[in-house]
Amino acid sequence: MDDETTLYRVVLNQDGQYSVWPGHLPLPLGWQEEGRTGTKEACLAHIATVWSDMRPRRPGRPEAGPVVS
Repeated sequence: MDDETTLYRVVLNQDGQYSVWPGHLPLPLGWQEEGRTGTKEACLAHIATVWSDMRPRRPGRPEAGPVVS
């Protein structure tokens, strides 16, 4: 069921990572709805605009900015 009529949800986990999930399926443990629904392509486009730092959130790590090593 992966066609242009299937609705997807944008989901978010506790590490701040985004994904898409079919709207008709229950969410997996550890994930919550972000609020956006639509086609898979529309959801992926939304994620591309809101998720600029793909590193998982970790305690003590700044949320934005360059990585300093």
